[in-house]
Amino acid sequence: MAGGQTGVAMLTRRVYAPHSDFAAPARPTAGLTRLALGFILIEATYATVMHLLDAALLPLPLDWTDGFYYGTTRLGLIAQLASFGLLGAAVILTVRVLHHRGPLSLLGRGPGVRQTLYALMAVLALFTAIELMPPWWSMEGMTLNNPLSWLLLLPLSLGALTVQVASEEILYRGYIQQQLAARFSSPWIWLIGPNLLFAVAHWEDGVPWTEAAQYAIWAFCFGLAASDLTARTGSLGAAVGFHLANNVYAFLVFGEVGANDSGLALMMFPPMDSLLPPEPVPLVTVSFGIELLTLVLMWLAVRLVLRR
Repeated sequence: MAGGQTGVAMLTRRVYAPHSDFAAPARPTAGLTRLALGFILIEATYATVMHLLDAALLPLPLDWTDGFYYGTTRLGLIAQLASFGLLGAAVILTVRVLHHRGPLSLLGRGPGVRQTLYALMAVLALFTAIELMPPWWSMEGMTLNNPLSWLLLLPLSLGALTVQVASEEILYRGYIQQQLAARFSSPWIWLIGPNLLFAVAHWEDGVPWTEAAQYAIWAFCFGLAASDLTARTGSLGAAVGFHLANNVYAFLVFGEVGANDSGLALMMFPPMDSLLPPEPVPLVTVSFGIELLTLVLMWLAVRLVLRR
């Protein structure tokens, strides 16, 4: 038994060897107290700046501000996604002030642009293959949401999505994962810790608790996959591409008419009948299992293309 555990530990160290260099910039200031203080500082800075942004938006027409807050218009959703750059700026400021290191130290082995592109293409290819396989979606009631406008704004949409996912990645898989890995050698700590916080951040209020729990569990598993890719490559590049592909599919392809965050979708479907009382949904369902299985396939696709 001990020999088996030793073998697993050795395999883990070998697989995650690049992660040691990734965490190296965090080692001089690896205390838990400093990490907790840094996280509080990031959240406080981001909340303060967002309150200032709210105040700046007050004089604008209601249609404009609704488009921003609910993501129901193209420019509104682009602006909302781009505003995540304020979160990224809060992380960079905290790392500089509290940990005395620069923003590039959060990225690992260089920017990892190649890994980002490979991961992005691998996951989008997987999504395309899944969509082409039966059973197919019913296209009844589907309309195209101004394809020319969608195409012209595609570079801005992709840029805003990149800002959003990169900002989340440098917080959870960059800053928090690095600081925990610099303090603790056990992968369980630096894999689970950041992604519990990531899951909590994705808890949805105002929906049935089973739906909120499913989304939080999915987010935790998604974060685990992103953290694993970061550890295997020693860079945030693969995690950013993995995250970006998911959000490109979620924001730019399908949407529901009038739904939140539907402003950038190309294919719009009629809203579900909200007059019917919602039926209780169990926590464990076939569709939820399929979503988790798809997440595993996404992770494997990135590993395959990066040979990790």
